[in-house]
Amino acid sequence: MTSQRAALAAAGAHLAALGLSPGSSGNLSVREGDRVYITPTGTDLSRIDPDALTVLDLDGGLVSGPRPSKEFPLHTAFYQRDAEARAVVHLHSRQATGVSCLEPWSDKSALPPLTPYFVMRVGQTPLLPYAPPGDREQAARMRALPFPFRAALLQNHGPVVTGTSVRAAVETIVELEETAGLLLSLGTRPARSLTTEEARTLAHRYGSPWEG
Repeated sequence: MTSQRAALAAAGAHLAALGLSPGSSGNLSVREGDRVYITPTGTDLSRIDPDALTVLDLDGGLVSGPRPSKEFPLHTAFYQRDAEARAVVHLHSRQATGVSCLEPWSDKSALPPLTPYFVMRVGQTPLLPYAPPGDREQAARMRALPFPFRAALLQNHGPVVTGTSVRAAVETIVELEETAGLLLSLGTRPARSLTTEEARTLAHRYGSPWEG
């Protein structure tokens, strides 16, 4: 067991404790070299065994272990499009899933730049058109998007994010959930978002993907 796989198990317990992983929903993975260690299908994120993860190659082929989460194409798509990606987290958290049922703010981000921390920690978050869970074509479309991002919303489904470490991915999805909750709480009331210049200044300073 490596420290990254141990961190994956700890992250699952943390996300479950925050109430972001109801039942056996959600899946996590880490990349080590040309191998992907992902939670098996039906895993309760509060009880991940770091020594019993499914092992895949970068194309999603089974190397060893039990049947992987059906969502594995999303994970391999992120690793294929971003050489620096080392972890992927997909949840069915309430607030972000709620926002995934709404019309997107723009072509590149489902959510507006409501706070500096959303821009700094998450960045533009495209809404991917609905597809059944585990759909390989949806994953391929995500991989082929021609602009940078480290988080996306799956329409009527939930969030998926990547990070350069397990900790980074967890911080990103928690911030995304908080921003989604803020957006929903505002309802239809007029709200101020950051201006284009304000958002781009933050994105440049913190190396965050934002082109809106």
